[in-house]
Amino acid sequence: MLGHEGFSISPSLSLTDEEAALVADAQFFRKKERISAKVRAQLDATYAGLTDELRQVGLHAGLQAGLIVPSGFNPRAHQFVKGEQLESFPYQYLDYPKHFDGGNKFTFRTLFWWGHHLACALILEGDSIKQYKKNLVDRFHQVAGQELELSLAPTLWEWKRGEGYTLPITHDRKAQIASVLAERRFIKIVRFVPMTDPRLQAGLLPELSREAFRSMLPIVAV
Repeated sequence: MLGHEGFSISPSLSLTDEEAALVADAQFFRKKERISAKVRAQLDATYAGLTDELRQVGLHAGLQAGLIVPSGFNPRAHQFVKGEQLESFPYQYLDYPKHFDGGNKFTFRTLFWWGHHLACALILEGDSIKQYKKNLVDRFHQVAGQELELSLAPTLWEWKRGEGYTLPITHDRKAQIASVLAERRFIKIVRFVPMTDPRLQAGLLPELSREAFRSMLPIVAV
């Protein structure tokens, strides 16, 4: 098929009118970059807030009196990540506290997943997993009823929610949660916040993350 001035046109490669208008819209890309910068600033503030949370439990000073952490845990370790391809959508996240060392994991991730949701997740695996499971069951009613969900995925890196992916941690599900935990080699607890939540529009991502972290502390507390 020949197009203007004899160029060959492949229907499978051609852009629709809407797509052509979008790639030509410089303002769209400027808006995206402005939003990305605001999200990064909110993640910076999240880091500051979580630093304060760790200080309150004695970890920021290198003490381990408050929480059960892996050997070699560094209370200052963290990372900011920005990418474009989490299931075809952009994403930005902060890992703090952050510990990935072989089979030992003790990390709290604040993930802003464009087109989906904010996910605040506690990721646990390794030597202390039995104690974390015991804490969650023994302190279940301290954790339940706070909009937290237990990941059911076979991998730590699944970020979708809903039936087959996550199980809400509600007061009436203690036996069910305990049964699921017994079969798992890791724990991932997540609080999801929809992108339509007015608190996100208001710039309250740091407060939401800090609140989620605080709600999960009974799982990892001594």
